[in-house]
Amino acid sequence: MSKRHTESTHQSEPASPPILERNGARATIRLNRPRHVNRLQPEDLDVLMKLFDEIEADHGLRVLVLTGTGRAFSAGYDLGSLAERAAAPQAQTVGSAFEVVVNRLEDLGVPTICRLNGGVYGGATDLALACDFRIGTEACEMFMPAALRGLHYYTSGIKRYISRLGVDNAKRLFLTADRIDAAEMKRIGYLTALVAPDALDAEVERLATQLAGNAPIAMRGMKRTINEFARGALDEAASDARARDSMHGEEIKEGIKAFAEKRPPRF
Repeated sequence: MSKRHTESTHQSEPASPPILERNGARATIRLNRPRHVNRLQPEDLDVLMKLFDEIEADHGLRVLVLTGTGRAFSAGYDLGSLAERAAAPQAQTVGSAFEVVVNRLEDLGVPTICRLNGGVYGGATDLALACDFRIGTEACEMFMPAALRGLHYYTSGIKRYISRLGVDNAKRLFLTADRIDAAEMKRIGYLTALVAPDALDAEVERLATQLAGNAPIAMRGMKRTINEFARGALDEAASDARARDSMHGEEIKEGIKAFAEKRPPRF
């Protein structure tokens, strides 16, 4: 089935909470409200948390791709819903429900790829940034309008911007509310890869296949160490223990054997 036919089929579906699709060792979560630029509703947050738990529990899944239906990735969290939550009695801290979802995505053990099929706006910029890799095309743009909306963004999201993009880029994006194009997204490190539109799926597939073929326990441990270090909260003793354990595990035995036999490892 062609990419164009697949996209057309997806866009004709009725809007719904995020959809989980499986293809071998690869899971794909697709945001599916294209008429509203895949803007996330409160019920979508609960669904995403359940899907993340489902993916973690399925040891046959080795990589997650996050994408959107239609012409854009996502317009972020519905600000009307956010305002209602903030005004409600005994409300959670503004943005906390969304923040929990984004932090959970970042902490998933499996490697994650954001397939940026178009623009990414507001809180969705942080959702994508919580993924390990972001692949986009020249159709991509990003926009963080918090300063225009009178919103102080949640702290963990600001930290993620700083750790991934640096202080100067975080200040520019949050304080000026500049809208930047794909080339600039790649220059500042927001995009891991920038490809032609007709090469997007092939690049996502190539990276997903590469990640799915690597040692899952070793990757999980290294991802945790990298994320903790980026947050300034590295548990060095636990990281060292994981490194020592790997030297006696089944994965390194298979890796060494595969190298000696000149074949891909089978983890």
